[in-house]
Amino acid sequence: MNPAELDNIARCEKEFWWYRGMELILFQLLDPIVKRRGGASGDRCAVGQTTKSDGLPHGLDASISGVAFKKAVEAGCGTGHIALRLEKQYGWRVFPTDLQREALQYGMEQGCRRLAQADIAALPFPDRCFDAAVSLDVMVYIPRGQEAGVLKELVRVLAPGGLLVLRAAALEILRSHHAEFTGERQRFTRSQIVKLVSEQGVKVIRCTYANSLLMPIALAKFRIVERSSRQCCEANPRAECNPSPHGSTACSTGC
Repeated sequence: MNPAELDNIARCEKEFWWYRGMELILFQLLDPIVKRRGGASGDRCAVGQTTKSDGLPHGLDASISGVAFKKAVEAGCGTGHIALRLEKQYGWRVFPTDLQREALQYGMEQGCRRLAQADIAALPFPDRCFDAAVSLDVMVYIPRGQEAGVLKELVRVLAPGGLLVLRAAALEILRSHHAEFTGERQRFTRSQIVKLVSEQGVKVIRCTYANSLLMPIALAKFRIVERSSRQCCEANPRAECNPSPHGSTACSTGC
């Protein structure tokens, strides 16, 4: 990820409506699963989001039952904010990891414990050592063709009966200037996520799009407004084109 985007996230994620909304959706998906733990189950399960929703959790079945979650890894922790929220919300011992030193520095400043610098495709942990593996908005930065290896690694460190939590940006048609600014390499559909996870022997218990009500607005902004802005910049050498604080491109011209 572009280090400048980490700075944007650190400044905005606690107050900006988008981050607060995505955090609310995440915990509304997780709450019924975490609360239901009890009994015994040996199947690894997954819950996933592709950000673009068909609602909040419903119809959760007995496959989510099992030993209570106690220990989790967050692969690609960014600023560490979500790792801290998971600890506070559920009492988990979270092990936040990230490849970027800038991210780990933010995590240290926020008070994260057990931080580790690590590649999501080569986690420095033994097999089957976590009850939950969480990776939010990281898959989009993985080079195309390497997604299966990353998921294999997440499943490797996940104990039987454990929970895999994924979130990824959805739909190539929604790629924006902001996506380019952050260094995003790809986006996913729901069916792609389900296929990738299922091929690792993980049972998908919930996979949904989020924020689909915003789809028309997003299409208008990314396919019409941003395209027009880019064409304006290319056609008028006097136009000023600068990244906005959130990475999208702002174009101003005297025309």
